[in-house]
Amino acid sequence: MATFIGLLRAINLGAHNKVSMPDLKALLTDIGMTNAQTLLQSGNLVFDSSVRATAPLEKLLEASAARKLGLETAFFVRTGSEWQQAIADNPFPKEAKLDPGHTVLMCLKDAPSPAAVKALQDAIKGREVVRVKGRHAYFHYPDGIGSSQLTIKVIEKKLATLGTARNWNTVLKLGALTEKS
Repeated sequence: MATFIGLLRAINLGAHNKVSMPDLKALLTDIGMTNAQTLLQSGNLVFDSSVRATAPLEKLLEASAARKLGLETAFFVRTGSEWQQAIADNPFPKEAKLDPGHTVLMCLKDAPSPAAVKALQDAIKGREVVRVKGRHAYFHYPDGIGSSQLTIKVIEKKLATLGTARNWNTVLKLGALTEKS
């Protein structure tokens, strides 16, 4: 068994894609995952699975959530070691320590091309900064996320892939859960 982190995209935003964390935890158990845990109400999961590859787990979770919960959304799955590496790879350690609510890790479905990353960087209108490493994008929003023009819609369009983001506080909490597993 290996430990995984699963992130759901765009759930519990107002009336959009409402799902309870107990229902998600039950879903994981129903499809054979063990030691299932949730964190917060934004779709953060930690679980163990005998399936070792993340892509098949994503497909299984997406199909199961649609069938059992009527929830149509993307899942982003990382191994516990991939998550720990993403934490270690953070290009903004000082900002993450001083301002973790404005430092963000975005998990991506696919690694964007260098040209796509450059297009995203060129699209930035404010003081936001982005760095991409593989299937992870790191952002620092020094003036806040809510007022930024660097939105998920812009990011996904420029990178030509889906993503879901978590602030650094949540990233570290999920990392701690993988260490205890």
